[in-house]
Amino acid sequence: MTLATLDDRTPPRPVGAAHLTREQIDELGRELDALRAEVMDSLGAEDARYIHGMIQTQRMLEVAGRLLLVGARRPLAFAAGTGMLAVAKILENMEIGHNVIHGQWDWMRDPDIHSTSWEWDFVAPAKGWKHTHNDVHHTWTNVVGKDRDVGYSVLRVSREQEWEPRFLFNLPMNALIAPLFEWAIAIYDLELDEVKAGRKSKGALRDDFKALGVKVARMIAKDYAGTPLVAHLATRSGVQALVGTALANTIRNIWAHAVIFCGHFPDEVESFPEEAIAGETRGDWYVRQMLGSANLEGGKLFHIMTGNLSHQIEHHLFPDMPSRRYGQIAPRVREICERYGLKYTSGPLHRQIRQTWRTLARLSLPDRLAVSR
Repeated sequence: MTLATLDDRTPPRPVGAAHLTREQIDELGRELDALRAEVMDSLGAEDARYIHGMIQTQRMLEVAGRLLLVGARRPLAFAAGTGMLAVAKILENMEIGHNVIHGQWDWMRDPDIHSTSWEWDFVAPAKGWKHTHNDVHHTWTNVVGKDRDVGYSVLRVSREQEWEPRFLFNLPMNALIAPLFEWAIAIYDLELDEVKAGRKSKGALRDDFKALGVKVARMIAKDYAGTPLVAHLATRSGVQALVGTALANTIRNIWAHAVIFCGHFPDEVESFPEEAIAGETRGDWYVRQMLGSANLEGGKLFHIMTGNLSHQIEHHLFPDMPSRRYGQIAPRVREICERYGLKYTSGPLHRQIRQTWRTLARLSLPDRLAVSR
């Protein structure tokens, strides 16, 4: 992409914000700071009831799903158990785990629902994910060379990434990542490329491997040993329970992959070279979050099932704001974008998925061969 400057005294600007003056960007920053303060100051009992209720609902669904899988030799029990367990895993992963680990509920000072203590139902240990996601990705959103989530070290998702022959496998690699998403993220969080580059020590890598080993053992014991063993002893349906649990994890992985990719890689979402963050102010950071994210459109249940990451723009602006508030502030964020002439990218899931896969296909080829949008 091309960067623009207003004059010799200003840092380069993303294309989508090239028309804004320094004063406008600073004012935009103040408006968004005020919006955040307004919401955070209003958090209270209703919000606490929401997260407690969501956790209770998720746990009831998980218990019911696992109990049904004990009788999984019956097709109806298999289907219902697998479905309930898949929904429970999606809720825990998206609306609960992801958001708790972001610190969205730390304000309650509840040690059981806190970013420092929550370990989610995902192979990747929470501690490693907090570093790669909270610290790195949300700080350097879509900055090529700084944000490692741009392609997750294996995909080409931006023209700012130099083409390499390995990117010819963009589509099959992404198709492999989707059903194995939790495992792909767990490997990615080890930061093997950072070790190779000398920016991460081998000692730190050993510690991460140990943490991953402990987490994998716990996940296997719960999903692929515990539930199937109980099913085998009770009703001789251990194999069916094993298959149902694996299918529930696969459904959750594909769903999480789709939601996350649609929030970052469809058409009109910008990526940025490192020069774009030179001298970046709070207002500039807000602008980059808005231009580097995309929303998904849907109803209330859809938003809950995405962990409200369907409001990806709002989440990137305020990652520690309780997710249930994103829908409330979305119209105001959109109005601010429109008033300042900034793109507010939003669309239905099917369109965003199509655009994301089309982008991956185009970027799999050298730029001289790729068909432009």
